[in-house]
Amino acid sequence: MTHETIQVAIFQLDLVWEDPSANRLKIDEWLKKTDEKTDLIFLPEMFSTGFSMNVSELAEPMDGETIQWMKIRSHEYQIALCGSLIIQENGYYFNRLVFTEPSGEVHFYNKRHLFTMGNEESHFEPGTDRIILTYKGWRICPLICYDLRFPVWARNRNEYDILVYSANWPQSRTEVWNTLLKARAIENQSYVVGANRVGTDGNSIGYSGNSQVIDSKGNVLSTIEEYSEGIVSAQVSYSELMKFRSDFPVLNDADSFFLK
Repeated sequence: MTHETIQVAIFQLDLVWEDPSANRLKIDEWLKKTDEKTDLIFLPEMFSTGFSMNVSELAEPMDGETIQWMKIRSHEYQIALCGSLIIQENGYYFNRLVFTEPSGEVHFYNKRHLFTMGNEESHFEPGTDRIILTYKGWRICPLICYDLRFPVWARNRNEYDILVYSANWPQSRTEVWNTLLKARAIENQSYVVGANRVGTDGNSIGYSGNSQVIDSKGNVLSTIEEYSEGIVSAQVSYSELMKFRSDFPVLNDADSFFLK
């Protein structure tokens, strides 16, 4: 059964460079002050390390400490946790978004579009499959940062209700971030969650945050001050989304295509 409303939250963090333990401890402190009505918490890209290419030192297996911690916290707080981290599997490294449920179930998505200007493709294997997961009846499509620039990969053929981007999106391209998040919401008639970080990373790249929740008409439902750590929280309504899709059925006229 689909829950009529769910409460989503974004942790806009200043990530501690290449220090998973410190980042987990910071998130633990934030979890203690999260509204008990929260259903889903979204974390930035590579939330345990920052956007580091030091993969051999930082990668964890799927049964590693960070994912075990995610599973424990999901159960403890009865929330879903979602964010990406560096995973090693079968001799390869992935920028993998992991979604843990209170039940212990784990979903994951491997970033498809690797950021070549940051040399990401030299360290990680690209993902090949987009996933749609269901939580409390809501269909969720999780993607990662640079994926935002590629609308075909995000195209909604009435497959999902919430589109998520876990990101380390730099302040130099803030206007692009804000514009494309709205565009994805409008063109896909979907809620969009953009979870970004703040602060300066180990490569001296600055981040302004601009984490936000956007409705299917492109309206920003919730955000917080730029450059500030904090929690972005919003309630989303399934009936409102379905009514808008019914009243203005754009998706019915979308072009058909197949991805290779």
